[in-house]
Amino acid sequence: MKKNIAFLSLVFSLFFIQNQQAQSIFEKWPELDDFHKVMQETYHPSEEGDLDPIKGRIDEMVLKAHTLKNNSVPDEFNTPEIVAAEENLYKGSLELQKLIEQDSDDEAITASLESLHDVFHDIVGLCKDKE
Repeated sequence: MKKNIAFLSLVFSLFFIQNQQAQSIFEKWPELDDFHKVMQETYHPSEEGDLDPIKGRIDEMVLKAHTLKNNSVPDEFNTPEIVAAEENLYKGSLELQKLIEQDSDDEAITASLESLHDVFHDIVGLCKDKE
């Protein structure tokens, strides 16, 4: 029982620390946070097979990725790797938009969104390394 409580305390602590780091990244980089909100509200439904949110909000996602790419990266995160990943995020959002506009099959749209989600998490991970 004590081991379970200790384990749960450790898991909660790690989650809290990770959450605090993520919040501070998004506070420091509002454009990344804006993109994150759209990603979160479209990606998670796709995990359940619901692609309506991404199909309805792809233009917004492209706009957020474009805004992210065209605004300055905060100095502490401004590395060639993060800038390259940011460019990949924009390009990936355009590719996803094209798939949706061409009424591609759900598998292709889901795979593209998953890839874009991975790029987003790469950026967040690279930012955590800089904090």
